[in-house]
Amino acid sequence: MELLDRDFQKELLTSLAAIYPADANVSSLPGYGDGNRLVVNAAYLSEHGLMEARLHQMDGRPQLGYAKITANGMDFLQDDGGLGAILGVVTIRLHEETLRDLIEAKVLESDLPQTQKQRLIDQLRQLPAETTKHLAMQLVDAGLKSWPAALLLLRNAVGM
Repeated sequence: MELLDRDFQKELLTSLAAIYPADANVSSLPGYGDGNRLVVNAAYLSEHGLMEARLHQMDGRPQLGYAKITANGMDFLQDDGGLGAILGVVTIRLHEETLRDLIEAKVLESDLPQTQKQRLIDQLRQLPAETTKHLAMQLVDAGLKSWPAALLLLRNAVGM
């Protein structure tokens, strides 16, 4: 029998969640008295930050003496990932000037004649911030619509 058991881990976390924020009476946990199954899975979940588990030695064997689910464990059980998913969102902010610089750089790299490049850059610099933001979103959309080229860029960026 495999000691690491996803179904058992979920059952263990669910039983701890039912009494949150209290710690568990270890003898009431699923798998108690079932060999090393509880100890191994509790230690594993603890190492991943999903629960707190304190082990002690008894007769030369590790025993679980304390168990409590953590906030990460509670989030893990939530269908939406809990607050961890909400708080872990990464927001990327680019200032208008940075967007303009990125677009200008691409215009300068283009095959357009120099006079057209300069005229396009001059017009770009006169756009209001909100228009520049909207333009940047349209350019991202256009790039993603050209998925084979975008995929190639993505693969190059991650070293594949």
